[in-house]
Amino acid sequence: MSSKQSPSARVTTASLAQMARERQPITMLTAYDFPTAQALDQAGVDCLLVGDTLAMVVQGHETTLPVTLDQMIYHAEMVGRAAERALVVVDLPFPEGQMSIERSLEAGARVLKETRCQAVKLEGGHEQAARIEAMATAGIPVMAHVGLRPQNVHQDGGYRVQRDTERLVNDAISVQQAGAFAVLIECVPVDAARQITEALDVPTIGIGAGPHVDGQVLVTNDMLGLTAGHLPRFVKQYAQVRETIAEATRQYCDDVRQGRYPESKHSFQ
Repeated sequence: MSSKQSPSARVTTASLAQMARERQPITMLTAYDFPTAQALDQAGVDCLLVGDTLAMVVQGHETTLPVTLDQMIYHAEMVGRAAERALVVVDLPFPEGQMSIERSLEAGARVLKETRCQAVKLEGGHEQAARIEAMATAGIPVMAHVGLRPQNVHQDGGYRVQRDTERLVNDAISVQQAGAFAVLIECVPVDAARQITEALDVPTIGIGAGPHVDGQVLVTNDMLGLTAGHLPRFVKQYAQVRETIAEATRQYCDDVRQGRYPESKHSFQ
């Protein structure tokens, strides 16, 4: 009998590790609300990330920094209720992962207690090892995030490809040793992502990191064509939902203005 993950079985941190060992590619997408999360989950995605990207793609901010922990929990609770199969991971927003370790523990505990989500994601490398160890020891599963760190956008002077391979590998090893169950790798050269993956025993999930990782993640709004304006080079659009919404809206407005809606079948007698 095949040991591959069942299409209907709940994905866990343990089954994610098994998928990586068996070279079964891991799929991950972002979700911020119940209907979207439900659709993605039913379509078979392995992991859902309630990303702090909601500050940009939902709230309309220029960076991920403005979103608060309360807002993250509000959205995560919706996603957690929708997901019946996918492992749901929630970003710790700025500055919950940059203040005291006690504050991060409290934030992670709130996520697990107030939502049905199973893990948190924390940006940072070796400097976050003690924080990750404390959270993992407390029973809070942590996905680490190395490479480009959007919460460091002002310190780094923008969103740039991270090319220091030695530092990247050391960061990834440090967070694994601290207890991270997986490592997300963002915006690094293909060879750097390959070296990180080869150096680790835990799964790696890439975004703008090439094919030599254990899984891939994209922002769902980008993937569906909902995002207006510039898209990162690594995004592949699988639909043009923004155009579909606009066309449907134009048709609705025209029908109302021309008296074609509502018809008798849309009315009560």
